Amino acid sequence: MIKKGKVFKYGDNVDTDVIIPARYLNTSDPAELAKHCMEDIDSDFTEQVQKNDIIVANKNFGCGSSREHAPIAIKASGVSCVIASTYARIFYRNAFNTGLPILECNEAAEKIQNGDEVEVNFKTGEIHNITRNEKYNAQPFPEFIQKIIDNDGLVNYVKNNL
Repeated sequence: MIKKGKVFKYGDNVDTDVIIPARYLNTSDPAELAKHCMEDIDSDFTEQVQKNDIIVANKNFGCGSSREHAPIAIKASGVSCVIASTYARIFYRNAFNTGLPILECNEAAEKIQNGDEVEVNFKTGEIHNITRNEKYNAQPFPEFIQKIIDNDGLVNYVKNNL
């Protein structure tokens, strides 16, 4: 699977409280969560994000609370994947559980800038920065993770394969 979109770039330690602020956790409706995604770190995000856009961040993306609301809000906002140097462990797991593709690639996280157009090949792990004509390599997803993503998350994977 290949996705192409515009980049929204963030720094280190983007925590789940800025991905989806706690004041909106009274719902688990993905569409409602998407309306408030990233608003405490980027008030224009929800107005500017388009289907298949990509979030790029530096170290420790998704730190903080262990809420699944964070990857759900990102995915529901239309973001096709997140690329970061590293992830908080619980966010990493929650992302795949909810079917949000995430890639670790330090070089991409360092070199990609806000507004760049990027194409990601999940099968090979290749990240192509179209704007800067650069390529970076992330570890491609193992087959079982790709199947979870293809099924839109772990629950659907289990339902569809039992």
